[in-house]
Amino acid sequence: MKERLYRSLIELTNGRMTSMALGKFARSRLSRPLIKTYAKAYKINQKEMLDDIHHYPNLHAFFIRKLKKDARPIDLKIDTVTSPVDGILENWGIINEDCEMIVKNKSYSIEEMLGGIERSGKYSGGTFMILYLSPAHYHRIHSPLDGKVIESYSLGRKSYPVNRLGLKYGKSTLAKNFRTITELKHGDTTIAMVKVGAMFINSVKIINQKSEWKKGEEAAYFSFGSTVVLLFEKGAFQMEKSLEVPTEVQVGEALGRVIST
Repeated sequence: MKERLYRSLIELTNGRMTSMALGKFARSRLSRPLIKTYAKAYKINQKEMLDDIHHYPNLHAFFIRKLKKDARPIDLKIDTVTSPVDGILENWGIINEDCEMIVKNKSYSIEEMLGGIERSGKYSGGTFMILYLSPAHYHRIHSPLDGKVIESYSLGRKSYPVNRLGLKYGKSTLAKNFRTITELKHGDTTIAMVKVGAMFINSVKIINQKSEWKKGEEAAYFSFGSTVVLLFEKGAFQMEKSLEVPTEVQVGEALGRVIST
């Protein structure tokens, strides 16, 4: 009953017109007076922001704010995989033989998430990690390791919440939401970084068009709270033992290391 009610309410509020209106308002000067309220409500650390809070012309510009150069130290060990975002490590686990991952007792198809068995098959038996960004987090996305971009594409149309309620009551949000997928080749293994759009705002803006990404360099940004899913091939990744779930992580923090296959 709760699940049906949740989905019905989201369908009523997640239309194209609603999304457009919200996006237009956030980018208008009318939203500027809300910046200080937003910063206070979400306890934004203004000391690490690149620009003063008065610099931003609207709420959207503040939302995608940049940080000072040394605000996020990057673990530069050659084999480490670092967090691409500030967020919460919500879950991690093993992708089963049917190319599915189990999150909050729900099964998510990697085949559906990536758009076909040809793309998903290599991740069977591998590892997944889910990093959730709330409205309070820094929303720029960075490369988790040095790698060659072998494919970049987008799937899906509408987006639904990807917070705890969304994962619990939503219908395959991680696999069905608008998402942009980047596959990186690091040594002899492939890593997929799935950037999942959140409710109302589908925008995942890729700003790094280079064929090779360096660990820690900026790659994209979200226009609203959202989620990044990392996928690793079988036997190619070892989780950092000190990490528990759920736990806060920041850009550049080691999540684990790549194991040569």
